[in-house]
Amino acid sequence: MWRRQPGRFRLVGCGVEELRRCWREREAALRKARREQQLVSKRLLRDEAPEEAEEVAAILGEAEIQQFLRLAQRGTEGKEREKALVSLRQGLQHLETQQTFIRLEGSMRTLIGLLTSNLALLQLEAARCLHELSHSEQPAVAEACLPATSYLLTYLSGHSSDFIELCLYTLGNLIVESEAVRRQLLPQGIVPALAACIQSPHVAVLEALGYALSQLLQAKEAPEKIIPGLGMDAFPPAIRKSNGHLTLCGSYSWPYFCWQLHYGLHSPPAYAATVATWSKAEPWGRCGVCLVPSLHHLQVNNALLITHGALSTLGLLLLDLAGAVQRTEDAGLELLACPVLRCLSNLLTEAAVEAVGGQIQLGDERVVAAIFILLQFFLQKQPSLLPEGLWLLNNLTANSPSFCTSLLSLDLIEPLLQLLPVSNVVSVLVLTVLCNIAEKGPAYCQRLWPGPLLPSLLDTLAFSDTEVVGQSLELLQLLFLYQPEAAQAFLQQSGLQALQRHEGEAQLQDRVHALRETALRG
Repeated sequence: MWRRQPGRFRLVGCGVEELRRCWREREAALRKARREQQLVSKRLLRDEAPEEAEEVAAILGEAEIQQFLRLAQRGTEGKEREKALVSLRQGLQHLETQQTFIRLEGSMRTLIGLLTSNLALLQLEAARCLHELSHSEQPAVAEACLPATSYLLTYLSGHSSDFIELCLYTLGNLIVESEAVRRQLLPQGIVPALAACIQSPHVAVLEALGYALSQLLQAKEAPEKIIPGLGMDAFPPAIRKSNGHLTLCGSYSWPYFCWQLHYGLHSPPAYAATVATWSKAEPWGRCGVCLVPSLHHLQVNNALLITHGALSTLGLLLLDLAGAVQRTEDAGLELLACPVLRCLSNLLTEAAVEAVGGQIQLGDERVVAAIFILLQFFLQKQPSLLPEGLWLLNNLTANSPSFCTSLLSLDLIEPLLQLLPVSNVVSVLVLTVLCNIAEKGPAYCQRLWPGPLLPSLLDTLAFSDTEVVGQSLELLQLLFLYQPEAAQAFLQQSGLQALQRHEGEAQLQDRVHALRETALRG
């Protein structure tokens, strides 16, 4: 069996059940950690000119920061002042410059003065500097932007869509970072200010608005301090429709919106019931999809959502999306698919799924087929979204033999293996799904063997990424335990030589040694 040590595995026997138990515990912890990690994110807008993109921004010291601020304030020409702020913004891409900037007395006050300038270009560059600071990984840097929040809110009612978009993303970054910022923004009227932006005809503004709303509602104090204050009166009549249907108006920015504000958040049972009764006609083009990305942000009773059929409704949305990508070449559909996949993935990590038969709500083969249609779509249109589909596939197969059977019966192992070269992140998720199948026992391993699996795993052992190699070793260990013929083929295809290159790696040594022993025992 495997015994988990800090970052290591040690073989102390050969108990198959113990190996399976450890794999399931590790998978559950991994899925929970990923779900929590997804709840916090920041966005960074950089629309640099070609000549700027080629330059490597330098770390700025106090004297250089002071010089750029002075030139921006008192330069004799508009171009000179703008150029000084561009140089400052580029320097603020470095954490060291950010820390120096907030320590420098009067620097934030000067930047806010430039933000309130009557020169539009200076205002925009000052806002971009604040945006760089809001994206910082250091909470202290984000909190130093507190004096600017009232101005950012004021400018949401301006006329420049670029400027409004920038202010929204900056506010969204600050909201998720600091409780102090949220305490200040709520009485300043952030909710009605955001609601007013809904009327914007600009897609980029609507996307930024959806992001800011999502950030506001995922705050840890949201259930007690934010959600109760989000009443229906804060939103324009145009979005308060009795049947809960809102068309996309040709804009794929809507999936980022958190339309749960529309459903009366003081009553989670009613909210959950509403989720279960979304219209099934063109669901990907209606309010239901818009609600999707924020189900896990709201911290409502997810068990209640599952009980009221949220999984089956989301499953139908997924099927419709898969059908839509087959009918159209529209590149915006991936923005609709991503929140659906993520919400399903997060709901499936809830313990309530098994208690209420949540897996059954989704069905089997049609959902798996839909995921693979979307994976192929992502591969062609936006490979960066592949992990979202694979993560859902992982969560479906982790505790469900029926979903594993669907993968095998639909002959989807080979298409899955074809994703291995895309990236290390994708490789790890593909291998994790395959481990979920192999872990189900001998009958499943017999269907994995023979075929392209072993040659693919021998290829992954040549990878330099420790996580990819480690996951390959675990899959091979499961395969050898349940299918001894695979161990013999591994030896015949120079498998031991492939293992040798990883013997000196501390994180892999124990697993390499254990796999060699298992293979030689055959």
